[in-house]
Amino acid sequence: MDVRSIPEGSTLDLYISPSCPYCHMAMEYYDRIRTPYTAHDAYGNADERAKMFAFTGGDPTVPAIVVDGSHVQSGWGDPPRG
Repeated sequence: MDVRSIPEGSTLDLYISPSCPYCHMAMEYYDRIRTPYTAHDAYGNADERAKMFAFTGGDPTVPAIVVDGSHVQSGWGDPPRG
């Protein structure tokens, strides 16, 4: 799945660090194309970090992009960075 074209009606969760510039780029992109998402602070909240690790298999790279409960990608950009 291409993270830049999330199917309409999908649930989009972003596991982020508030200070991460790649996280901000991803959120700005989804805001611009009016794709709703829920941002989870994976660095300030241990429970959210544990959920992120469960999706990513322990990969700490943010943003971790989860669509309809499935991890699609960690990082943002081409190639993804985080």
